[in-house]
Amino acid sequence: MKIIKYFALIIIVALSQFSLAQNSDDSMLYRKDFKSITGKNTVSVTSYEKNGIHLVYAGGVGNVDVYSLNKDGILTPISNHELHKGTGPSRGMVADNINGTDFLFVANKHGNVIETFKILDNGSLDRVSLVEDTNETHLGTAITLQVIHMKNASYLFIGGLEETPGLSSFKIQNDGKLTHVQSMKDDETIHTDGIIGMFIHKIKGKTFLYTGGFQDNGVSSFRVYDDGTFKNINNIDDNNTDSYLTGAYPVTGVTLGDNKYVIVGHRHHKYYERNGFIKKTDFVYHGDGVSVFKVNKKGALVPHFVLKDDETTKLQGQTRIEIVSTDNNEAILAVGTRDDASIQLLKLNEAGVLSPINYLETGFSIYYGLRSHKIGDDNFLIAGSFRFDLGKIVSYKISPKINREGKVLRHIVNLKYKEEATEAQINEAVETFVNLKNEIPEIANIEWGENDSSEGASKGFTHTFTITFNDEHAREIYLFHKAHLDLVSKVGPIIGDAFIMDYWTEE
Repeated sequence: MKIIKYFALIIIVALSQFSLAQNSDDSMLYRKDFKSITGKNTVSVTSYEKNGIHLVYAGGVGNVDVYSLNKDGILTPISNHELHKGTGPSRGMVADNINGTDFLFVANKHGNVIETFKILDNGSLDRVSLVEDTNETHLGTAITLQVIHMKNASYLFIGGLEETPGLSSFKIQNDGKLTHVQSMKDDETIHTDGIIGMFIHKIKGKTFLYTGGFQDNGVSSFRVYDDGTFKNINNIDDNNTDSYLTGAYPVTGVTLGDNKYVIVGHRHHKYYERNGFIKKTDFVYHGDGVSVFKVNKKGALVPHFVLKDDETTKLQGQTRIEIVSTDNNEAILAVGTRDDASIQLLKLNEAGVLSPINYLETGFSIYYGLRSHKIGDDNFLIAGSFRFDLGKIVSYKISPKINREGKVLRHIVNLKYKEEATEAQINEAVETFVNLKNEIPEIANIEWGENDSSEGASKGFTHTFTITFNDEHAREIYLFHKAHLDLVSKVGPIIGDAFIMDYWTEE
């Protein structure tokens, strides 16, 4: 009997592992909600849990918006807060607990300041500190923040860009104020010009910080000490063959089994004007890829693996990489892209090999604004765009991919016009709606008609538009397309009500 139970247990474990592999290999993003923001765009997104409330912070030009996120992925606005001097955008936002108090730290890019906000019980913010740039601190232009908890204190590490690049460390006081500890000016050796990503690993009680240098085209490793000081350990440069570090951008990491990895993405300098923002204009473009580095026992980075972009992936212009989930054997990553305007899901196995899963074309370019968040057993992604014409924040749930093979998506829009709407206005609205087919290539078909029902159940709705999409990507592109947004803005004033439904059907 014991032998039978033993083999039964082995079978159950094997099946559960098989199920896990099947689920992770077939994960997909499904949009759950989107909300408007008060800032002029959404550049940075972070999240936090306080008193059982799941909070989302969206930072853009001018403002930081606060939302709650529920278990269904629905976003509810809580408050909004103006940045110092009404500038921004807010970059590198990070929320953390410092000796019992919750704070949100914000790098105000063009304000050249670091703002500290106390997180109140309902998630709203109260500014408690401002640290302005000096000739020694390299906060202009501040972009990336990383909180590091040491034995006796916590420190905020700050990466800069453009005029005064470098890496700085500040001690975080219990009231959220920052005290300068050390700054290291960028030079020809280290890669700290344009730190747009940072990550830490702890190895046998020692703390190591990893940075990407956007302008330097490389990555650097630093040892961080208990007093908040730090020193450079090693540096890895880009090359024109097998390295993909031109425009090193997002940096993250994960521990799998006995192995510690650092994952680095890049937005290649080919996507910028050579003689404008980019300092080193003699680059060679040999593709896009996500790089995996293994961390050795001394905390140094060692090149390990590169997943190269191809016709099956969406990795052009990587601006954010988030760890969605992890267990001892594998991790699921989400890569936000500015130039492919997508979120690509990847799997990293224990051996440090990346493989693509699925992607969703979001309909908007992601510019640093991507955040993973877990509620119970469910994994979510919250995304925003730098587009000034969009002004939205979007939530997605990571779920097993639904088989849509052989099916198309119908998007049904029923409209009721206001009584004061003129015939000319209604005709123009119809013409504009139908013309979306010419503005958005992803629309497979549009048909429309006026209500002809005599059953008395149409509830005043007079016009129906049916849009056909061939896949999820097309719907997302349509939803956030400028032509659709312009339609909503133009027609909105004469719409009395709208009733919208989507369904999948056989072709």
